[in-house]
Amino acid sequence: MKPARFLAVLFTVVLALTPIVLLSVYSMAQSWFWPALAPERWSARAWVYVFSPDSGVSAAVGVSLIIAVVVSILALLVSVPAARALAWYEFPGKRVLLFLLLLPVLAAPLAAAMGVHGLFLRYGLAETAAGVVLVHLIQSVPYAILMLAGSFSRLDPDIEAQARTLGASPTAVLRYVTLPAIAPGIAVAAAFAFLISWSQYLMTILIGGGRVLTLPLALGAFQRGGDEAITAALSLVFLFPTLAVFVAVSRYLRYDT
Repeated sequence: MKPARFLAVLFTVVLALTPIVLLSVYSMAQSWFWPALAPERWSARAWVYVFSPDSGVSAAVGVSLIIAVVVSILALLVSVPAARALAWYEFPGKRVLLFLLLLPVLAAPLAAAMGVHGLFLRYGLAETAAGVVLVHLIQSVPYAILMLAGSFSRLDPDIEAQARTLGASPTAVLRYVTLPAIAPGIAVAAAFAFLISWSQYLMTILIGGGRVLTLPLALGAFQRGGDEAITAALSLVFLFPTLAVFVAVSRYLRYDT
């Protein structure tokens, strides 16, 4: 490896690991005051509390995981046929439709959440997990469609036609031809949908009304409480699924290629 490339990789690794290392130290610090370079006293108090049943962290993690997984599945179910149509077919108003798909991404999350809040109140979706899932889809679906549209644009439609000519049923074509060909795009789209849902705070608190307690809401509450050790421990818990999804997708894409 060339020295310049090695330094660039080293800088990136240090930049990525520094916050994690600091959070790890903070989570184990009983007291740490300036200008001390290391905590004067160490304690596992924060981790004991985080994993205790009284903290409510495990319940918040479970709710966040369930919502994020459901959002990923629903985003894929909506995005695969939509991306296929956008990539393979020309129709009037296609560019307008693409612009409309980007609007939830371009608009401020607060504006999007406030825009649907009244509608959710009318139909009883406010302060429910179903409402939180739907509002997370507003941000997740556009990303998933755009990523999958890129995957479909690299797939020749004649491949499906050849499979049907050889007698494959529509289900067999989807299972053995289309899905394997766009699998990397599906993996990336699902990962983005999961991470977008996992990290949502503003939309969750506006639509969930504080009744749907996810990990970002719990993290915000502890951060406002001023306990740096517990906040650091919760931040690491919050980061773990993100790193796990990133590693899983990167390994899948590496083996796929």
